[in-house]
Amino acid sequence: MAPVPAARRSELDEALRACRSAFVGVGLMSCMINLLYLTGSMFMLQVYDRVLPSRSIPTLVGLVVIAAGLYIAQGFLDLLRGRILGRIGTSLDEALNARVFDTIIRLPLTVGNRSEGLQPLRDLDNVRSFLGSMGPGAFFDLPWLPFYMAICFAFHWLLGVTALVGAIILVTLTLITEYLSRTPAKEAMTLAARRNDLAASSRRNAEVLVAMGMAGRMNKRWNGANEDYLAGNQHASDVAGGLGAVAKVLRMMLQSAVLAVGAYLVIQQEATGGIIIAGSILSARALAPVDLAIAHWKGFVAARQSWQRLNRLLQQMPARAEQTLLQAPTKKLSVEGVAMVAPGDQRLIVQDVSFTVEAGTGVGVIGPSGSGKSSLIRALVGVWTPARGKVRLDGAALDQWSSDVLGRYIGYLPQDVELFAGTVAQNICRFDPEAKSDGIIAAAKEAGVHEMIIKMREGYDTQVGEQGTALSAGQAQRVALARALYGNPFLIVLDEPNSNLDSEGDEALTRAVRGARERGAVVIVVAHRPIGIEGVDQLLVLKDGRMQTFGPKETVLAQVLQRVAPPVPTPIKIVADAGAKS
Repeated sequence: MAPVPAARRSELDEALRACRSAFVGVGLMSCMINLLYLTGSMFMLQVYDRVLPSRSIPTLVGLVVIAAGLYIAQGFLDLLRGRILGRIGTSLDEALNARVFDTIIRLPLTVGNRSEGLQPLRDLDNVRSFLGSMGPGAFFDLPWLPFYMAICFAFHWLLGVTALVGAIILVTLTLITEYLSRTPAKEAMTLAARRNDLAASSRRNAEVLVAMGMAGRMNKRWNGANEDYLAGNQHASDVAGGLGAVAKVLRMMLQSAVLAVGAYLVIQQEATGGIIIAGSILSARALAPVDLAIAHWKGFVAARQSWQRLNRLLQQMPARAEQTLLQAPTKKLSVEGVAMVAPGDQRLIVQDVSFTVEAGTGVGVIGPSGSGKSSLIRALVGVWTPARGKVRLDGAALDQWSSDVLGRYIGYLPQDVELFAGTVAQNICRFDPEAKSDGIIAAAKEAGVHEMIIKMREGYDTQVGEQGTALSAGQAQRVALARALYGNPFLIVLDEPNSNLDSEGDEALTRAVRGARERGAVVIVVAHRPIGIEGVDQLLVLKDGRMQTFGPKETVLAQVLQRVAPPVPTPIKIVADAGAKS
């Protein structure tokens, strides 16, 4: 069979291929270990056939010393093999954890909220854990089963046949285990992921659950999800555990059967007494890997399913290739016929939006709720890929930059602000380990939050807590604005930047927008309040995903106000009735 070209191998296969020398070492150690497993049977054979008939104490002592040395060597090799397999799992994790984490970040932007959340990380953990368990050792020992069978046949054909029948029964049981445990194990993994997602979403929305009396109802949902998970996990465990118990009983019965056959052969004077014990030990050793494989079958099935899921995921989301480093954009932003769909959906949210703005321009984006404003700006910052059209900076489409490089030129303040656990300074500088204090303070001053920060208990070193819980919503939004302004990016996109701000924050926002424009940045502001668009000079109106108007702010505002202004009622001329006067 021709070797598979390297280009066609998956990343997981390549990661394991890098460990092939370690696997070769494990195979050689398995060879030595299985040869040393003969120590017990050979020792008993010599004791029964040499020591007892001769009553020689020196021979017994010599055999004990030799056996002890071989047992120590076997234990050392077994320990070393286990540690190497554990290191292989660690090496696999080190080779793939960055790629898996990258897919966790990119997955929601590709398939939406139907993504598997943290499942890829759990899958990598499953594979690593299985490689570090005793399961792989059993699979390395399984090919030695015919070797032990051959020795049993060498003792006597009846012993060989007895051991062979037992091996066939246990191998058949292994195949049945594989068939019966595949579906329950898969269902248990799905139920576990569903339960974990429910727990994570409840934790994120703890305030809402408590404030609106939803905690009890969510608790019932959790109990239902947990019961389903426990039932599925119990089913999978019952299948694997039940078959493992049957295998254990059959192996004990086989040992007794071998002893019985050996005793029969001794009675018929076709074998010596040592054959009875040696044959029993050998048959037990021959079938031990099968028993161990059945005991670890649940872990093997889980690791195999995780391997398959990771393979599919990494193939669907290939690693991003190294791209030519372009010059920093300084001139204009162009939006060319952009149409947008949400990740994992096919319905158009934004259709045929086109405009071009030069450096130093501020664009306000307004429109009713659901008009596609947030979807449009996700395309502008490269978070979502347009279904049609292009977003360009200085003529180059956004996909010509890697996200890490493009991020230097973009400042983005999303509608739902969330800070990361760390200090205020770390959040402002986007966790850049090489950030200078001058740059952090400059961004804070541009956002108008320097005074607010230095009044905190530890200033810029104040811990914001997980998801920024140590700060108020307004403080978090202003820190996130400083983060968007850090590094003087060319394109600054702000989605509802004043939703949690007071009048002081509104004024600081307007100053920040004007300051960014003065240094040559393009600023895009999505706003529902008039104060949010004070610092811009252009206005884009969206409705039902389509661009209605784009142009100078005053002109567009006049058109919008004219459309929404109520009709002036026609004056009614009251004609007095002459007859009434009289």
